[in-house]
Formats: sequence, structure tokens, C-alpha cells
Amino acid sequence: MTHPFLDLAPLSAAHFASIEDRVARLLSTEQDVVVMQGEALLPLEGAIRATAGPGTTALNVITGPYGQTFGDWLRDCGATVIDLAVPFHTAVTAAQIREAFAEHPSIDFVSLVHAEAATGNTNPVAEIGEVVREHGALFYLDAVASIGAEPVLPDAWGVDLCVIGAQKAMGGPAGVSAVSVSERAWARMTGNPGAPRRSYLSLLDWKERWVDGGRKALLHAPAQLEMLALEACVERIESEGLDAVMSRHSSAAAATRAGAVALGGGLEPYVYAASDAAPVATTLRVPAGVDASALVARALAADPALPLVAGGGALAKEMVRVNHYGADATRGVVHACLAGLGAALAESGVPVDLEGARRAVAEAWA
Repeated sequence: MTHPFLDLAPLSAAHFASIEDRVARLLSTEQDVVVMQGEALLPLEGAIRATAGPGTTALNVITGPYGQTFGDWLRDCGATVIDLAVPFHTAVTAAQIREAFAEHPSIDFVSLVHAEAATGNTNPVAEIGEVVREHGALFYLDAVASIGAEPVLPDAWGVDLCVIGAQKAMGGPAGVSAVSVSERAWARMTGNPGAPRRSYLSLLDWKERWVDGGRKALLHAPAQLEMLALEACVERIESEGLDAVMSRHSSAAAATRAGAVALGGGLEPYVYAASDAAPVATTLRVPAGVDASALVARALAADPALPLVAGGGALAKEMVRVNHYGADATRGVVHACLAGLGAALAESGVPVDLEGARRAVAEAWA
């Protein structure tokens, strides 16, 4: 039998490098960009283990579950970790970062999640980057959820390690990811005796055998289907225009927040301030007496295609997440999600205003 996914010609090193170049343009960066052959956890962990060690003092910002994970990795590397945790319904501020530096002048590494899709908040990276630059610390950023939904500018913001994934706002595959690496970050890795070598986690292997070699010979056979899917999703963004893609996500977030409030029934935005809310996904707090997981299950029973999930862990009973990203960043999807949640609330005996929600979405969509 034949199939379009089978019997493809091998992906050449030149083709691989051209995809990296397109990702670099998406990030508006002159830094080296390495496309890694795995989900974004691969470069996220690899970048920390390459640059942190027993001599590192790390400021780890926690605005959601990924920040907690980064702190665990940093401690496992032997770093001294100062956690700066803020409530998940808000965002960290540049002033809080400045205060942390004043209290702990030895900080030389800052880890931050740009947008936490799991909790629905986003952090002001440009302002934070200014503070980090003033103190000369290495700046590590998880932009997996934010890329494509809001600006991600590692060069302008002074980000030394910027990790992205294609599976959310970019509307691409989950099995491939990328990291932009500054010269300072490469130097930190080279001087770190604990940096992974001869390992799938190793960024230094990619530098020495790929980047420094002029990107002529790949380290191993690439994940061809994922690489082609990444190329296709970047091409689609280029065709639509990055600004237009980000505008869709911003409009979807604003419309979801407005529609949820107008729907009534006790639904309200989980992230209090709209300025702290991530464009990639909107989290909603359910009314007292309503279980979020059960509410989502009822909505999905009526329409399994809705991009709705309950919160993770302790948030499963109180939070609903509307994943209006990628191809789902549309007015129709927002309408459908709110209608599904409204119908599920009505089944529970909670009064809702579906027409009011529809009008609010139409008015809020920019």
C-alpha cells in the first residue's frame, strides 16, 4: 500500500537548517536556533541542565505548574534556588523581580514561564528582561504557550534561552520543539562541567556537531514527519501573517472573558485582570457547588470537539480552561464553547443567558 506519510525522501541537513531559519525569523532573533527532536520538555530540561549547576543561584518564578517543575530541575542540578511564587490568578511583576535581586544579589540565573496555559496567566517579559539585564543574570524563558499568541522577542528582551513548541498557538505538531541560544548561554554551557554530553538532552552536542560544523551533518536521523509538520505550520503563519495570528488569539481571549461574564450562572475569569490573562487560553472559575470536571464532562458529552478541559490537580474542581489556540482561535469556537458550558450549567439547574453571551462575544471580538 502507499500513504503520503510513508516512503518520503530523507530530510536533508539543508532542509533541516532551512526550517530552523524560518523559526528564527518567527522569533525575530539573530541567536542560534536549534530545532530539537522531541516535545518541548526536551529543550526545557536540556537548557536548564546545560547552564545550571552547584555554583548557580537561580531565581525561579512560579506562576503555574511549569515553574514548579523548573525549580525541581534546578535543585536536581545542584543549584541554589530562590522561588518567587505568586498566586496563579495573577502575574509576576518586574518590581517583584527587582526586589528579589536586591535581597539576593548572587542571583545569576532567572527562569520564567511567559504564558502559563494551565492557569491562564501571562507575565510581562519585556519589563522583567530589563531588570534581569541590569543584574547580568542569564535569562531562561518558556515561551511554548505564548509563541504565536503574543509577541515573543528574545533578542529585544535579553532572553538567553527561549524555548518554544508548536502544539499550541502555532497550530503545529507536539513532537518537535526549538530553543534560541545566546552567545552568553553557549559560554555558560561550555564552562559547566555538569552540562549533558553525548546525550539526547545535550545542547552542546548540537552546537559542536551541528552549529559549529556549519549545519552540514545532522546528529541523527530527524523526526521527518514532525519536521515537515513544523515547516507547514510556520508556512501557514507566514501566509496569514504573525500579527494576524496573534490578533485572532487576543480577540478569542477577550471574547471568551466577556462572554463568560455575560453568560452568568456564576462563571467568571480565573485570572482577575485582563492584562494578566494569556491570549493562548482562558481559564474560568466555576460557581460554588459546581464541579468543574463534571461540568466539562457534560459539555463534551454533547459536543466532544469542544476544546474544553478542567484544571489540573487541585484545580480540577474549580477551573475550566477554554483552549482557543491555533485553529481554534476563532469566533465560532468561542461561541460553541460558551454555548456548551451554558447548556451544561443549565442542566445543573443554574440559570444562564446564552443570548447575552453571544452578544458579548460579538461586541468583544476585535
